Amino acid sequence: MPLPANSLLPTSLNGTSLLAPHHDGSERYVADRAPAIGATVAVFVRVPHAAHAERVFLRSIIDGEPRWAQAVVDRADARETWWRADLTIANPVNRYRFLLEGGAAPYRWVNAAGVIHRDTTDANDFWLTTFDPPPAWLEEAVVYQVFPDRFAPSAMPHHWPDWAVRSEWADPVAPDWPTSTRQLFGGDLVGLREHLDHITGLGANAIYLTPFFTAESAHRYNANTFDHVDPMLGGDAAMVQLMDAAHRAGVRVIGDLTTNHTGNHHDWFRTAQRDRGSTEAGFYFFEGDDPDDYVGWFGVKTLPKLDHRAAALAERMLVGPGSITGKWLSPPYELDGWRIDVANMTGRYRDIDTNHAVARAMRATMADVRPDGWLVAEHCYDASSDLVGDGWHGTMNYSGFARPVWSWLSEPEPRIGLMGFPSPPPRIGGTDMAGTMTDFMAALPWRSNTASMTLLGSHDTARWRSVAGDPGRQMAGLGLLMAFPGVPTVYYGDEVGVTGINSDLGRAPMPWNPTQWDQRTLAGYRSLIGVRRGSSALQRGGLRWVHTGDDCVALLRESADETVLVQVSRAAHEPITLDAQALGLHSPAATLHGDRALEPTNGSVTLTGDGPAVHIWRLDP
Repeated sequence: MPLPANSLLPTSLNGTSLLAPHHDGSERYVADRAPAIGATVAVFVRVPHAAHAERVFLRSIIDGEPRWAQAVVDRADARETWWRADLTIANPVNRYRFLLEGGAAPYRWVNAAGVIHRDTTDANDFWLTTFDPPPAWLEEAVVYQVFPDRFAPSAMPHHWPDWAVRSEWADPVAPDWPTSTRQLFGGDLVGLREHLDHITGLGANAIYLTPFFTAESAHRYNANTFDHVDPMLGGDAAMVQLMDAAHRAGVRVIGDLTTNHTGNHHDWFRTAQRDRGSTEAGFYFFEGDDPDDYVGWFGVKTLPKLDHRAAALAERMLVGPGSITGKWLSPPYELDGWRIDVANMTGRYRDIDTNHAVARAMRATMADVRPDGWLVAEHCYDASSDLVGDGWHGTMNYSGFARPVWSWLSEPEPRIGLMGFPSPPPRIGGTDMAGTMTDFMAALPWRSNTASMTLLGSHDTARWRSVAGDPGRQMAGLGLLMAFPGVPTVYYGDEVGVTGINSDLGRAPMPWNPTQWDQRTLAGYRSLIGVRRGSSALQRGGLRWVHTGDDCVALLRESADETVLVQVSRAAHEPITLDAQALGLHSPAATLHGDRALEPTNGSVTLTGDGPAVHIWRLDP
């Protein structure tokens, strides 16, 4: 935060935000997070007495023009004053920030990036939109990602395709990519259904299932059809049985759909190649008369790119209950949503950009057939231009969560690369990690942040255990995952210590022999997921960083009825002393995770210096 070095107010990322003014989009600060146009919404900014303000104004934008409303004192106590202002909801997207006058620093803006002592652009203003909100069940969700071929086999007979490299469950993943993508181990949806108890026993209550359509690869992102489940996975009947069992167990399931491309053996593409006058030929980018003169995703000819300008493609894939989007969300399958593969590139090619139209069409179909469905986009970079809230609910938060956590917690040497960067993530301290997270959060509506997957790894990355380098740092990352706003997502096998130094080796089959499991890591996953599932503050609270240093960070999550303090350390460090009154701690805190007590002594409280470690406490109400 760009406060002057001689400011009496510390920045929120330079030691503590306990004495800095604060607002975010959570329930303590915004009275109605899903308003309609014409509504008036009370918004609040908390101002600690050390950051005294004599006047507070709300600046909003209505029809492109700034408007001002003077805030009033709503309430005050021994440590802070809460100011209230009325925000007029005049447009679908409403941007706002606060101006504080008077006190030690007489001119301060409060926006989503923090406290700023100079004029700044609107880029980091807070957002409040009138679009339908994300599904409410996301607040309580912990997602478990399953790669179907590698999670669990069953006794069902398999008819192995000619292209497959057949492998036994205990065989290693081939180190070369062309072989590993054709290597089938025989996991299926029947096996997944038979192991739902492992997922629920871990504490997860949602599954993200990578593609299940018939395809000629282990990953199935090169679909031959979107109409049926691959027979190798058990076919359509196995999907119906899985969904029934999952829903009876209280588990949601989201599928994985490639709106950017199909496989080159897809039935649409084969028709397009045979007959350039066909409807299907308009689904793809052909650049000449030759049937092989077409655009492949990133030049990969096995993945012909879809052209979403075609109205007939929208009818088949996006629009209405009979489309691919709608079919799998409807009975008898009833998926609970979609993860969209390479959503950032969908509909974009040269001077063509239909990306937002695709996202809005899918949202409209989901509103019709599955109003509580989740639409989450794969987007590995800055997704701010795509997450206003009327299309994708959120994204896979690689840039705003996974990458900064990797940079803070990964094994010092050798470092492992992430998501196409030409070099491994830099090794940074906790202050830079928190700063990166704040920057990315500030660029999005609060609802888009909380509806995004937070993750430490996936089928497209090395295994988190291999990146972290040891169980302690692995658990430190998990502590951040369960503490952070968003939908925490665990990749299958991480909970038992599965390793892999790249995405292909990370897709190793799940070991089902408990003697191969890291039982201490498994217990830690169960504990931290349980803390997340049992805490309203961790599920839907706001976020304040209260300490950031090289080896330790601490943050507060605050809901209407609970305050939780989380301390995560990557290594041993000097103990951290905080002001107990500013923290709101008047009596011993309840320990939710870890083995360290937390109680005020002579007006202060000391956070332990051990590490790697995760400690979580519930503070006074």
